[in-house]
This record gives sequence, C-alpha cells and structure tokens, in this order.
Amino acid sequence: MVNPVSEKLEFRSAPVFTRHRARELALQVLFQLDFHGTAEGWLDEFWEQQRSSKSVREFASEIVRGVQAQREELDRLIECASEHWSLDRMPIVDRNILRQAIYELIWVPDIPAKVTLDEALQLAKSFADEDAKRFVNGILDKILNHDPRLEEKRAVIT
Repeated sequence: MVNPVSEKLEFRSAPVFTRHRARELALQVLFQLDFHGTAEGWLDEFWEQQRSSKSVREFASEIVRGVQAQREELDRLIECASEHWSLDRMPIVDRNILRQAIYELIWVPDIPAKVTLDEALQLAKSFADEDAKRFVNGILDKILNHDPRLEEKRAVIT
C-alpha cells in the first residue's frame, strides 16, 4: 500500500466511472469524519452498506487516508485562498470537496487538473448547492493558479 504522506499516488488503472463513484464515497466518509471526529462506530458499517467494487473502495480509501494525512496543509491552503471565510464557517461538504480536490491536485500527479476540477464541481452539484459550486470553483482556481507545486498541471490546461 502506498503511503500518501511520503509518496505521490498513481491511479491509472481505475476506469473513469469507478473513480467518480470512489470520489463520491470518499466525500461521504470525509464528511462523516469531519462531523463525528472519529471513524469509530460507523466506518465498517458504512463500507458494508456500499455495493462497490474492491477498486472503488481502494481508491476512496486512499483519498480519505491522503486527505487525513495532509489535512493541516490542505486547510492552510483553503484558508489562504478563501477571502473572508474561515474553515469553521464553511459548510462541511464544501470544505471536504475542497480538501479532496486539492489533495488530488497536489499529491496525485497522474490525474489531470481538469479532471480533478470537473469532478469537484460535479460533487458540489450533487451534494451541495449552486453557490457551493461557484465557491469551490473559485478556491480551486486560486490554488491551481498560485501554488508552485501545480506548475506542471497548470501548463497542461492553459
């Protein structure tokens, strides 16, 4: 298993629809972790209730582990990019869509930025409201355009 703290992840083998479902499940887990503060008492039951393939669960779990491992840095980036918004004022779903997408942008090099952005906006559309979609897009755009670690990904989409 890849350690998301020290290595960048590669997910080339997962089909697009599998990745999308994995991102949805990862968001749900991240939401619950943020809400409950722990995985005790619900995470095993959550996975038992999901009818998802092993590859979906593995991709979702890697995203969750990576976000949790990089959470301090992710939150710092979100707060720097969001004017007049603190993390605790943001809806839980919005901040976790952002955490997940920024994690993918920075620590998963084989997924193009355009794919990550499109998926984040799709998650916002599915799990939040129209305002969230614009908010998520604005924060991700700022981070993508200003974080030096994303220079290579920026070059591909411009």
